[in-house]
Amino acid sequence: MSFEMELNNIRKKIDDYKNEGKTLFAGSSFQTHSIPMLHILSLVDKTIPIYFLNTGYLFPETIEYKDEIAGLYGLKVVDVKSSTPRNMQKDANGRLLFTSDPDFCCHLNKISPLEPILHTYDVWINGVRADQNANRAKMKEEQATPQGAMRYHPMLTWTKQMIWQYIKEYKIPAHPLDAAGYTSIGCEPCTRKIDVSQMGDERMARWFGLNKTECGLHTELIK
Repeated sequence: MSFEMELNNIRKKIDDYKNEGKTLFAGSSFQTHSIPMLHILSLVDKTIPIYFLNTGYLFPETIEYKDEIAGLYGLKVVDVKSSTPRNMQKDANGRLLFTSDPDFCCHLNKISPLEPILHTYDVWINGVRADQNANRAKMKEEQATPQGAMRYHPMLTWTKQMIWQYIKEYKIPAHPLDAAGYTSIGCEPCTRKIDVSQMGDERMARWFGLNKTECGLHTELIK
């Protein structure tokens, strides 16, 4: 399969945004399936900053992988952290929020740090795919955020098979935890290994046992 048409479409869209005088940034969780979009951006415009939400709870392997990919493709990665220190992220009983209120934990570590960035830029380039879950299947290529920025989803119609074929074709290195059996990698306390053939949705590996498969980035920061 040739990806030339997909690359040209993304390049044209980004060029159109820039010709309109719009400012752009991208976000990434630096999982293996996230890297095709970053690789494409490295071919289109290396100056677009990549914001990385460093929650303080990520696997050390994710931090190492982020640094590896940034160096390999010459990406401008910006680490973003919560303004609330981790030792203060506790409930009234002194329990860490990821154990008692994971929604609020995600809000402190992901939503709140990203909100001012969405006030600063015009376009947020985001790698969500429609085939990842039911919520993302309802998304459009372009959608507004409550902060006024536009979300651009260049990978929305890409399938899992396309992603892995692109990874193979361009010899993109894998996240170290892929080989350990992790299918969706987020914060260490809220990520576990699952059998996707039995569970179906790979994001069931996150917040296992809870009625939660999204951190809020794609439910709260979208209109």
